[in-house]
Amino acid sequence: MPIKLYSWNVNGIRAVLKKELFMPFIEKHQPDILCLQETKAQQGQAEVDLPEYHEYWNSAEKKGYSGTALFSKVKPLSVRHNFIGDIAEKHGITPDSFGDPSKEGRMITAEFTDFYVVTVYTPNSKGDLERLALRHKQWDPAFLAHCQALEQGLYDAVAKPVLFCGDLNVAYSEDDLANPKPNVGKHGFTDEERQGFQKFLDAGFIDTFRMFTKGNGHYSWWTHWANARARNVGWRIDYFMASSQLKKRIISATIHADVLGSDHCPVSVELDGTL
Repeated sequence: MPIKLYSWNVNGIRAVLKKELFMPFIEKHQPDILCLQETKAQQGQAEVDLPEYHEYWNSAEKKGYSGTALFSKVKPLSVRHNFIGDIAEKHGITPDSFGDPSKEGRMITAEFTDFYVVTVYTPNSKGDLERLALRHKQWDPAFLAHCQALEQGLYDAVAKPVLFCGDLNVAYSEDDLANPKPNVGKHGFTDEERQGFQKFLDAGFIDTFRMFTKGNGHYSWWTHWANARARNVGWRIDYFMASSQLKKRIISATIHADVLGSDHCPVSVELDGTL
């Protein structure tokens, strides 16, 4: 059986549980690893009844904001929440700065036998682009350095390939949003954000969905306005990215646009092998 990994920005875990759509999704898809973003809750605030999973939460200090979680049927060998110290320092990410994971709960890194899995909720540059420079100059370079440190064994001298997933808050190409021309330069489709994504590709990370599916019309987020989801006027901003060493093991990559409960839908990959 392949390893099934899912990622979903739930836009509030308590809200999606209240809609009674989360557990049916789990029962149908049976992910081996489930990565969540924008949980907007502390562990224990939401009754997630998944006794067969090991669960890990990284919640924001600010209540009802941001946050990530990871559920796995196999217990990870190790779990960490933060950037390595010198990476954070080099990119100006301090406890009092923008994007500090210990403040905003933006990522969880879990180590498994053959690879690392990272769930990430990339900071939004905001409609007025007030966080664009900070994201472009601090967060994106630091997160890339974090993933490369995992690949190179700079944390615990355990070098392994990386699968990172989540809401990256960027549509990389014109095929990744329904209306590219009017959105050029707007948050989620600025040159700076797209350049940040390009640097992951340049570093050898693979956009797994594009291994199997080309062209437009494939989106993972839709605004609540103007019946956008029903008309499929959306953006692809949720990804599974993989180190090149994992390419031969990737069987499929899918966007599950039929799964409701959030303004985002889940995305997934299947890998050959076992956890």
